[in-house]
Amino acid sequence: MTIQTTKEANATVLTIAGRMDAVTAPEYEKMLNEQIAAGESAFVIDFQGLEYISSAGLRALLATAKLLKTKNGQIRLANVLGTVREVFDISGFGSIFQIQDSVSAALADLG
Repeated sequence: MTIQTTKEANATVLTIAGRMDAVTAPEYEKMLNEQIAAGESAFVIDFQGLEYISSAGLRALLATAKLLKTKNGQIRLANVLGTVREVFDISGFGSIFQIQDSVSAALADLG
Protein backbone atom coordinates (compact mmCIF):
# COMPACT_ATOMS: atom_id res chain seq x y z
CA MET A 1 0.00 0.00 0.00
CA THR A 2 1.16 3.51 -0.75
CA ILE A 3 -0.20 6.68 0.82
CA GLN A 4 0.36 10.12 -0.65
CA THR A 5 -0.66 13.20 1.31
CA THR A 6 -1.54 16.60 -0.11
CA LYS A 7 -2.85 19.64 1.72
CA GLU A 8 -5.80 21.43 0.15
CA ALA A 9 -7.39 24.67 1.33
CA ASN A 10 -9.92 23.00 3.62
CA ALA A 11 -8.63 19.44 4.12
CA THR A 12 -5.80 16.96 3.94
CA VAL A 13 -6.18 14.52 1.05
CA LEU A 14 -4.76 11.02 1.46
CA THR A 15 -4.50 9.05 -1.77
CA ILE A 16 -4.29 5.34 -1.05
CA ALA A 17 -3.23 2.71 -3.59
CA GLY A 18 -2.73 -1.03 -3.40
CA ARG A 19 -4.19 -3.17 -0.63
CA MET A 20 -5.48 -2.13 2.80
CA ASP A 21 -5.34 -5.27 4.90
CA ALA A 22 -4.09 -6.56 8.26
CA VAL A 23 -0.50 -5.85 7.23
CA THR A 24 -0.98 -2.33 5.83
CA ALA A 25 -3.96 -0.92 7.78
CA PRO A 26 -1.83 -0.05 10.84
CA GLU A 27 0.31 2.17 8.59
CA TYR A 28 -2.81 4.10 7.50
CA GLU A 29 -4.06 4.35 11.08
CA LYS A 30 -0.67 5.57 12.37
CA MET A 31 -0.39 8.22 9.66
CA LEU A 32 -3.90 9.56 10.25
CA ASN A 33 -3.52 9.51 14.04
CA GLU A 34 -0.29 11.52 13.76
CA GLN A 35 -2.02 14.10 11.57
CA ILE A 36 -4.97 14.34 13.94
CA ALA A 37 -2.57 14.76 16.88
CA ALA A 38 -0.87 17.57 14.92
CA GLY A 39 -4.19 19.42 14.71
CA GLU A 40 -5.58 18.34 11.33
CA SER A 41 -9.33 17.78 11.50
CA ALA A 42 -10.65 17.47 7.94
CA PHE A 43 -9.69 14.61 5.65
CA VAL A 44 -10.57 13.27 2.23
CA ILE A 45 -9.47 9.70 1.62
CA ASP A 46 -9.06 9.03 -2.12
CA PHE A 47 -9.45 5.32 -2.89
CA GLN A 48 -8.94 5.66 -6.67
CA GLY A 49 -5.96 3.27 -6.63
CA LEU A 50 -7.16 0.93 -3.87
CA GLU A 51 -7.55 -2.59 -5.23
CA TYR A 52 -8.56 -4.41 -2.05
CA ILE A 53 -9.76 -3.70 1.48
CA SER A 54 -10.13 -6.29 4.24
CA SER A 55 -12.02 -6.18 7.51
CA ALA A 56 -8.81 -4.87 9.12
CA GLY A 57 -8.84 -1.98 6.66
CA LEU A 58 -12.48 -1.25 7.44
CA ARG A 59 -11.72 -1.35 11.17
CA ALA A 60 -8.86 1.14 10.71
CA LEU A 61 -11.18 3.50 8.82
CA LEU A 62 -13.80 3.23 11.54
CA ALA A 63 -11.25 3.77 14.33
CA THR A 64 -9.89 6.96 12.77
CA ALA A 65 -13.40 8.23 12.01
CA LYS A 66 -14.37 7.72 15.68
CA LEU A 67 -11.22 9.56 16.79
CA LEU A 68 -12.01 12.43 14.42
CA LYS A 69 -15.57 12.62 15.79
CA THR A 70 -14.23 13.19 19.30
CA LYS A 71 -12.14 16.09 17.92
CA ASN A 72 -15.08 17.57 15.94
CA GLY A 73 -13.32 16.56 12.74
CA GLN A 74 -14.69 15.36 9.43
CA ILE A 75 -13.80 12.64 6.95
CA ARG A 76 -15.05 12.02 3.43
CA LEU A 77 -14.24 9.18 1.07
CA ALA A 78 -13.79 9.59 -2.67
CA ASN A 79 -13.48 7.26 -5.64
CA VAL A 80 -14.63 4.11 -3.83
CA LEU A 81 -14.80 1.85 -6.87
CA GLY A 82 -15.18 -1.75 -8.05
CA THR A 83 -14.71 -4.53 -5.53
CA VAL A 84 -13.79 -2.03 -2.80
CA ARG A 85 -17.21 -0.40 -3.30
CA GLU A 86 -18.85 -3.83 -3.12
CA VAL A 87 -17.15 -4.47 0.24
CA PHE A 88 -18.41 -1.10 1.51
CA ASP A 89 -21.96 -1.85 0.34
CA ILE A 90 -22.06 -5.42 1.69
CA SER A 91 -20.57 -4.44 5.07
CA GLY A 92 -22.85 -1.42 5.51
CA PHE A 93 -19.91 0.98 5.53
CA GLY A 94 -21.44 2.70 2.51
CA SER A 95 -24.07 4.12 4.86
CA ILE A 96 -21.61 4.94 7.67
CA PHE A 97 -19.29 7.13 5.58
CA GLN A 98 -20.10 9.97 3.25
CA ILE A 99 -18.78 8.84 -0.14
CA GLN A 100 -18.33 11.14 -3.11
CA ASP A 101 -17.52 10.35 -6.74
CA SER A 102 -14.41 12.56 -6.82
CA VAL A 103 -11.92 14.31 -4.57
CA SER A 104 -13.23 17.70 -5.68
CA ALA A 105 -16.81 16.70 -4.74
CA ALA A 106 -15.59 15.44 -1.35
CA LEU A 107 -13.70 18.70 -0.72
CA ALA A 108 -16.80 20.69 -1.67
CA ASP A 109 -18.90 18.54 0.68
CA LEU A 110 -16.59 19.46 3.56
CA GLY A 111 -17.39 23.11 2.88
